Amino acid sequence: MAVRDMTKGNIVRQLVSYTVPLVLGNLFQLAYNAADSMIAGRFIGADALAATGMAGPVMNILILGISGICIGAGVLMSSFFGSGNTERLKRELSTLLVSGTVFSLVLTVLGIVFISPLLRLLNVPESIHDITAVYLRVVFIGVPFTYFYNALSQALKSVGDSKTPLKFLMATSVLNVVLDLFFIGYLGFGIMCSAMTTTVSEIVSALLCFIYIYRKVPVLSLRVRELRVDRAMLSATVSYGAVTALQQSVQPIGKLMIQGAVNSLGVATIAAYNAVTKIDDFAYTPEQNISHAMTTFIAQNRGAGNKERAYKGFVKGLLIETVYFILLAAAVLALNKVIMHLFISGDGASAVIAEGERYLRTMAFLYVFPAFTNGIQGFFRGVGKMKTTLAGTCIQASLRVIFTFILVPHFGITGICYACAIGWVCMLAFQIPYYFYYKRRDASDL
Repeated sequence: MAVRDMTKGNIVRQLVSYTVPLVLGNLFQLAYNAADSMIAGRFIGADALAATGMAGPVMNILILGISGICIGAGVLMSSFFGSGNTERLKRELSTLLVSGTVFSLVLTVLGIVFISPLLRLLNVPESIHDITAVYLRVVFIGVPFTYFYNALSQALKSVGDSKTPLKFLMATSVLNVVLDLFFIGYLGFGIMCSAMTTTVSEIVSALLCFIYIYRKVPVLSLRVRELRVDRAMLSATVSYGAVTALQQSVQPIGKLMIQGAVNSLGVATIAAYNAVTKIDDFAYTPEQNISHAMTTFIAQNRGAGNKERAYKGFVKGLLIETVYFILLAAAVLALNKVIMHLFISGDGASAVIAEGERYLRTMAFLYVFPAFTNGIQGFFRGVGKMKTTLAGTCIQASLRVIFTFILVPHFGITGICYACAIGWVCMLAFQIPYYFYYKRRDASDL
């Protein structure tokens, strides 16, 4: 099994080798939604592209909320693995899976029942309300499988194996695209088929992860009699996971509110915003994955009692974040027009592309801020300061929403870029002083 002990060895090599599979895996996961949007826009039309844009923030709330719970539990599992406590590692995984069964089924029922009122609350145009509702109801059916994949993949990552989840996501992402192209591009099926292919891909990825762990990773393989909820573990999981889930959900909730400001600008801007937020997701993902690598590295080393190495890993992680930002900004500035052409063609395409270009040319320079906010968040997660990460995210998201409604009427879609920058700067103003405060308090134990 491809477990990795991050308590020894070259720090940069450990972080990079752990991060690269995470980046590739999450890019493939994002490719699910991006492929749906591209194929919907090119083969069904602008209304379908706008509808998947409406669905995107709701789907992100689900995915990020679920992954937040699993990331929080992953911090505990990384600590148990670093300290060599296999029994507690298994009990934590069992608690995560069993309690998650109830949680995900409740989400599915609530989503199917209440999606239409939610879309009306978001002022979704009547012309795309019905197809958006159909799309999301099918997506909600796959929520339990999304949960199980995230829980099992996080368990693998907590023991240092970030490559195996990548392999499964690569396979299922290719499957998703092939199914979309065949049923929508070739046979001409509608948007419901797009949601169905995504759900099928989620089911397959969960099954592959389960089979691999059962056969190849004995440290994580659970027997039926071991599947139970440990109350103490559940309390710790809720303490870590619920706060992280709330933090993960804050951003897409903010996007939902921002969508209300965008909806007033017309279908062309809605479609453009859908496209550029997909690009934003691809841009942010490596920054977030470097942060997750830092979390696992710091948690394992603190579990092993090696705090000095944990702090060195944090500094090296920020350097990696900086290098990534430089490459990202150059790519977005050079390729923004080409990227927008991938999302739409035909009638109305020129207006959508122009709006998207304006957004991307501005945002390219601002990606530096989330590089550092994510890096610092990775440190706080690794030391178990989940409420601190939540506070930082709430500062950024709330200010971004407020300033979006202030600036969008004056600057259009680029007003969202300026609002994001204000939120990130204020988040750093909170994070940086608190980091040095925490480090001073922690120094006496080094």
